[in-house]
Amino acid sequence: MGWREARAIARTHSAPNETLVYPPALLCVTGVLQKAGSLGGGRLLGVPIEIWLAGVLALYMAWAIGANDVANAMGTSVGSGALTVRWAIVVAALLEFSGAFLAGGHVTDTVRKGMLDMDRVSADSLLYGMLAALTSAATLLLGATRLGLPVSTTHAIVGAIVGFGAVAIGPDAVAWGKVGQIVASWLTSPLLSGVLAYGIFQFTRRAVLDRESPIEQVRRLGPIFFFYVFFIVGLVTLFKGLANLSLDLDLPQALLGSCLLGLVGAGVGWFFLRRVKEGEPDRDHRFDQVERVFVVLQILTACAVAFAHGSNDVANSIGPLAAIVSVVEGGGEIVGKSPVRPWMLAVGGLGIVFGLATWGYRVMETVGRKITELTPSRGFAAELAAATTIVLASRLGIPVSTTHTLVGAVLGVGIARGIGALDMRVVGSIVVSWVATLPISAGLSIFFYYFFKGLLS
Repeated sequence: MGWREARAIARTHSAPNETLVYPPALLCVTGVLQKAGSLGGGRLLGVPIEIWLAGVLALYMAWAIGANDVANAMGTSVGSGALTVRWAIVVAALLEFSGAFLAGGHVTDTVRKGMLDMDRVSADSLLYGMLAALTSAATLLLGATRLGLPVSTTHAIVGAIVGFGAVAIGPDAVAWGKVGQIVASWLTSPLLSGVLAYGIFQFTRRAVLDRESPIEQVRRLGPIFFFYVFFIVGLVTLFKGLANLSLDLDLPQALLGSCLLGLVGAGVGWFFLRRVKEGEPDRDHRFDQVERVFVVLQILTACAVAFAHGSNDVANSIGPLAAIVSVVEGGGEIVGKSPVRPWMLAVGGLGIVFGLATWGYRVMETVGRKITELTPSRGFAAELAAATTIVLASRLGIPVSTTHTLVGAVLGVGIARGIGALDMRVVGSIVVSWVATLPISAGLSIFFYYFFKGLLS
């Protein structure tokens, strides 16, 4: 299934202006839940109405994450032709749900990224604010997805928390230093991954693609590529994908385990590369067999990024949910860490899968096709650079966004072919959406904070 088929299927399930329908419809659902709760003494089927509202909104947020953020991990694979849209959705759905449900955190920060002074937050403010944060961040992501713009879900939820915190508690309760770090990541994320992608693709082109016999070169260098890919896959999985399981592996242990995995990958690569046949003598087709090798490498790297994303970014939807449940069931007591229960991880995982399946193709198309033309070797360079950046940033404590990292890597590959290979109008729209994410999310959060305060007071 290609882009045209994906768009056709989506049109059969949606009206032309469906984006404008979802937020009002959601508010109607919250109103109905609140009314049902008021008739049942504040409970519906024995569950406090606030938890019902939080569950619905967390599902809405997870759906928005799946539609926008998850599509980044597979966008390059689809754009390069390594995977069809249908298979990309299936693979990403399995890995994202597995990462969210099996390796998602069992505790989460009550206020994401420590953006507010918890000593000054009241139970009511936290309840209304977290409901507002989920609604505003998801609505922003929904609008960006409708336009095919990849934005950071973490920045959206952080912007929402800053918005309600500034009006509910006061501007001085916001950790503006951390907001500054997020602003800096608009530059550090794409710059790091872009430079790495440029270097990886230039090496691949000079060492393999520009040689007289590229198939011989890929046979000779292929095991090295496989080693590095498996090595990075191991580090991404240990540092990001399984970070919430508290494996307590130090750096030498992680490096040793990843090296062993890399050696296994090199052996597998050597075995299969021996069976790669020579390409067509026609120069127009002599790269076909070589590109097939990079298809395998690119898909492996994309799978690791998808698993790590599911295990980490699911907290953007279930973090506020866990905070609300903790406050409601704890009688108004606020704790720094909120426990995450299996049903919450299931809500987040299922919402992400549903969002990816329904609207994921929109951002996939932007990342994989509209920024620059991708082939498997170019997509491999971009995906590997993004994964490497995620590993380096997680160890060095540099705040980066997965979305910005992947887009920056695609830009780096495009620049390696010349600035003319980039569609600067698309790039400009993406940059504007990154800058606008925090203020728009904060503004929406202020509105929804007062909405829920009036609804539930």
